[in-house]
Order: sequence, then structure tokens, then C-alpha cells
Amino acid sequence: MRGSSNELTAWDRDHFFHPWTLVGAHARGDISTRVIGRGEGIYITDTCGRTSLDAFAGLFCVNVGYGRQKIAEAIAEQAKELAYYHASGHGTEAPITLSKMIIDRAPKGMSRVYFGLSGSDANETNIKLIWYYNNVLGRPAKKKIISRWRGYHGSSVMTGSLTGLELYHNAFDLPRAPILHTEAPYYFRRADRSMSEEQFAQACADKLEEMIVAEGPDTVAAFIGEPILGAGGIVPPPAGYWQKIQGVLKKYDVLLVADEVVTGFGRLGTMFGSDHYGLEPDLITISKGLTSGYAPLSGVIVSHKVWQALVKGSDQLGAIGHGWTSSAHPICAAAGIANLELIDEMGLVSNARHTGAYFRAELARALDSHRHVGEVRGDGLMAAVEFVKDRDDHVFFEPSQKVGLQVAAALLNRGVIGRAMPQADILGFAPPLCLTKEEADIIVQKTTDAINSVLANS
Repeated sequence: MRGSSNELTAWDRDHFFHPWTLVGAHARGDISTRVIGRGEGIYITDTCGRTSLDAFAGLFCVNVGYGRQKIAEAIAEQAKELAYYHASGHGTEAPITLSKMIIDRAPKGMSRVYFGLSGSDANETNIKLIWYYNNVLGRPAKKKIISRWRGYHGSSVMTGSLTGLELYHNAFDLPRAPILHTEAPYYFRRADRSMSEEQFAQACADKLEEMIVAEGPDTVAAFIGEPILGAGGIVPPPAGYWQKIQGVLKKYDVLLVADEVVTGFGRLGTMFGSDHYGLEPDLITISKGLTSGYAPLSGVIVSHKVWQALVKGSDQLGAIGHGWTSSAHPICAAAGIANLELIDEMGLVSNARHTGAYFRAELARALDSHRHVGEVRGDGLMAAVEFVKDRDDHVFFEPSQKVGLQVAAALLNRGVIGRAMPQADILGFAPPLCLTKEEADIIVQKTTDAINSVLANS
């Protein structure tokens, strides 16, 4: 059953419960959602015929762009041959093949891949593996996990607790123990404006160490972080940050979880963000770029170190009691294989590096001197523009003014999708990795026009 555009809008209002939405306003018809009908390259078109350049790749995920027939055909062929079989004690060809492809591309020291369906369930898996790991090693008190404010790691009970954004905690009784939060590596919003990047990075590491010591090193199991903050504002780490953080973690035998749901598979111009920033993770979370959003699939890449403990535990305790009905789903894995092949064939990792550098440079050239632009930042094919009321005195707009949302709306009216990031006036970009320089120029021009239209009289 397929309805007309008007019918779909009505059914959407009356029956569909949207995530991350003002559900009351939507149900009343005060706001409406676009019904997207098709996509091609970096463009999407809704059922009313309006086409938009998607400069956020869905939600950081459509790395290869829309309409790639190779992935569609891989999904169809797998569905015809074997649509489903479970992974409990059995294997199917697609996830086995994809596991090898991932390990071949992963940072050094990684051993196995566990598959789920979303970044949230992958980080739930990480939490359970971390607890299991320490129980097997005879350290039952070593269970606390430290995340960062403004980090994003999911929206389930435990991964929503890992997430350091108020939206994911409000009225949900989150965060839950044993999750702790330390300072975000957000140099632009540092409290002490006199600090250099290196000094601020050291201050972040010092605060982390103080927390570990105060809690008791024998109780702190792991630290989780995105290589570059994503949903929290597209914030690259300050100079030296990850080297200093890893020094603290190694000192107190704390595992490092690199949440690469956004940065995995090319987003920063390297296959993994861990390679880009010199991380040596014990566990890596992957999802979005694994299939470019063509099918739901996530994974946990487990290091040799953690894997050996899991083997020891299973030998002692029996089968590991963790899994999902759709773990390693063959259709999703087939999409992942075709997607990784396309990333290689299209040279998308290199393009993200070179076109990303061009895009960020042009965005900075156009906006760096704007009196209401506090910072243009990013890395690879990720960029953000943060708005301020007064750049000289570092004064921010009142949240009630919703400047970021206004600019995102003005940009959409001009045919480009950017994202208003939460808890600050920030416009974010993470376009498909197939972006061309000509398309980057369109984004920059339309963004400049949108900003000027919203902030001309501010």
C-alpha cells in the first residue's frame, strides 16, 4: 500500500512515532516532516518533488552517496539466496567475508568482529564485554566507565548514560551508574581563555587522572570517546589530547573504547579515525559508514588483548551469553561488503581527505571574518560553524533565540541540508564522501547566504 503525498503526510502525523522529534507539535500538525522519496549521489528528493543537497549524509552515514546500485543488487541477491540464518553456532558467507574485510582495514592489534544492528547496541556490547573482561581477570570491582560531556554513544539506557548530552537524559532517569563523565575536549569553549591547545589538552588529561584516582583505579574499567566529537558539535581534539589521555589510561590499566560509528571507513580521510589521531584502542565501535546506511549493521572490533580474556572466560564459564536474533544478519553484511568495495573503487578515503580540506578551507575563507561566526572547525569531511553574539568578547546568543536552528532552516530553504547541533548554536556538515569541489562550493555559498539572511540585523 502506497499513498499519495498528502495521504503520507496525514498517516505520518497520525501513526508514526518519530525519534528526536517534538512529538506533540508533530501530532497536532504544528510542524510536519518531509517525506523523502528517492536519492541520487549527494541529493535527496521528497514526495513533493523538492530536491536538496544532503550535506549531512543522512545522519553522518551515507558515505558512498545515494542510489548505488551495487549495494542494492548485493542486498537483493543475498535476500534471494539466503535472507536469514542466525549466528549462534553457525556461519553464513557474507558476515564471515565482511569480518575479514574489516580486520584487514582495522588499526593494528585488532582480532575479531562482533556484529549487531546499531551503534547503540554495539556500545551496549562494549559495556558487557568490559565487565566480562574484568570479571574473568578477577577484578570484580573494576567496572566504572568514563565518558565525556558532549560525547554521543547511543540512546539506550546504558549507552544513553554514556552520551553526555542533556537531550538524551531529560526525564529518562539517566545517566545510570557506573557511568561517569569528564570534561569534553572543547577548546573553543574552554573556561580559561589564556590556555594554549597543548595546555588545555593537559588540563583535560589531568582532570581524567584526578577522577580515576578519586574513584579508585581498581574500580575504573574503561574510557570511551569519539576520535572527534560528532553530535556534540563536530569538535576536533586539541593538539596532543589523545596522546595525553592514552598516557593516563595506560598508567591505571583502563581500557580505551574508540567510538568510530561516525569516523570509521573514511570520514576523516583515513580508514579509521584511530589511525588519524594515533589511538591504540582495545575496542572499536563501528556502524554508520559500514553500510553507508543502506542496511542496519554495527560492529565491535575486539583487540587481541580483550579477545584472549574472552577466550579464557568462555573456556571457564561456557558459551558467552550475549547476542541478538539479527546478529550478523546476512543481508546487512552483504550490503557492508558491497559498500566497502565501493569505498575502495571510488577512492573515497582519499577524496574525503582532499575534498574535505578544500571544503573546510573555503568555508573558513568565506566565514572567518563574519562578526557572528566564532569558529569554523572540523577535520576530514566534517565541518562546523559556531555562532556567537560577540566574537571579540566571546559572548554567546541566548539558547531561546535558536540561532543554529534558524540558520539550518534558512539553509534548507536554499536547497542544502546542514544540521543544527544540540546544546549550542552550531551548524554541522558531514556530506557523503563522494562530494566534489563544485558541490562543496555550492554548500559554502548557500551557507553564507543563509547566515547573512538570519544574522543581518543581530
